[in-house]
Amino acid sequence: MPRTDAVLRDARLAGALARLGPGPVKDAVREAQRRAREGVIAPEEVAGTAVALLPPTAGGLRPVINATGVLLHTNLGRASLSAAARQAVQDAAGPTDVELDLRTGVRARRGRSALRALRERVPSAGAAHVVNNGAAALVLAATALAAGREIVVSRGEMVEIGDGFRLPDLLVSTGARLREVGTTNRTHVADYADAIGPQTAFVLKVHPSNFRVTGFTSAATVGELSALGVPVVADIGSGLLAPHPLLPEEPDAGSQLRAGASLVTASGDKLLGGPQCGLLLGDEDLVRTLARHPLARALRVDKLTLAALEATLTGPATPTAAFLAADPDELRHRARRLASVLAADGVDVRAVPCSATVGGGGAPGVTLPSAALSLPERYAAALRAGPVPVVGRLEAGRCLLDLRAVPPQDDERLAEAVRSAAPEQEAPCG
Repeated sequence: MPRTDAVLRDARLAGALARLGPGPVKDAVREAQRRAREGVIAPEEVAGTAVALLPPTAGGLRPVINATGVLLHTNLGRASLSAAARQAVQDAAGPTDVELDLRTGVRARRGRSALRALRERVPSAGAAHVVNNGAAALVLAATALAAGREIVVSRGEMVEIGDGFRLPDLLVSTGARLREVGTTNRTHVADYADAIGPQTAFVLKVHPSNFRVTGFTSAATVGELSALGVPVVADIGSGLLAPHPLLPEEPDAGSQLRAGASLVTASGDKLLGGPQCGLLLGDEDLVRTLARHPLARALRVDKLTLAALEATLTGPATPTAAFLAADPDELRHRARRLASVLAADGVDVRAVPCSATVGGGGAPGVTLPSAALSLPERYAAALRAGPVPVVGRLEAGRCLLDLRAVPPQDDERLAEAVRSAAPEQEAPCG
């Protein structure tokens, strides 16, 4: 039986020690030695077995290929960061001037360059602040402005934001009281006006971003509400900063502020295409009040988020923007090419048209023309468990790998993952 110190001198394990640390590597060696003692492997196979047992990275999260056709898949971390944002995160991983003015040597405002970039993208905002997610942005606004007072909100906008978290519960937890007005499908400006009184802190306008109500409906606009004489807080959810031609019904921060909103809250990891964070944009005095509230310290973002956000705002187009703008003809061409290559290897595959969605609680009802590789259903589990996990979707008894949210440079990795998941003998698709 090879000694532990001798096995650790193997070049492959020496590299793993630097990458993973001594704990996981020694555990893998001990497990390989145990298998050798039990006769499962030969003693000379201990080092190779230990290498095979090691995880690829020190962290537990594994990169995956998102072939679900949901551009902003919550379970897959929503927006993919741009190359510029990833580089910014790497640059900020060590000591950085996050709260230091290098010119004067004195303390400076945290995240000042990211906040400046955010204001430049939304000129209608008098000021900006960033917290750790969209829900936190709304919680900070409610706590600082409405604790012990009333928030007027439509019954049709009392939404559940996912994983069982409901907007009413979130707001009541801040100490605010909710004054519900209107009905599920129709709420008029007069309903808000009748409810406003001395205890009103603000009117809340929530974009129902993960569902649609159609038919006999009516809703007041931010412009109409802003004429009622109290602050209007607009929670747009998606993080869209300016109008998008493919998403005409999705509200954006700039338009809501120009319409009269005092404050807009949104998420940074949705249509903005950046890291998870909550954005607060609006009246300068109002935002300053929020930023100085004691809760703001508990909700603040770290230097890595600030770096990624700034690079998202100032850098090239994000993957999210590229996925939205993808040419359907090019998607079909990619699908046909991949299907042809894989079929030549004996894989039961065909290229099919399909529809993708935005996801992330944004643009409900909007579908985007796309193309996919159609495989037997049994591929779904095998692809998720592969060396490069691929997550697709099941539709009509087939596993679809939608290419809308797969960057073209990942096509070969996707093809190799399919080959690895293929049974040894498979009848080609007829």
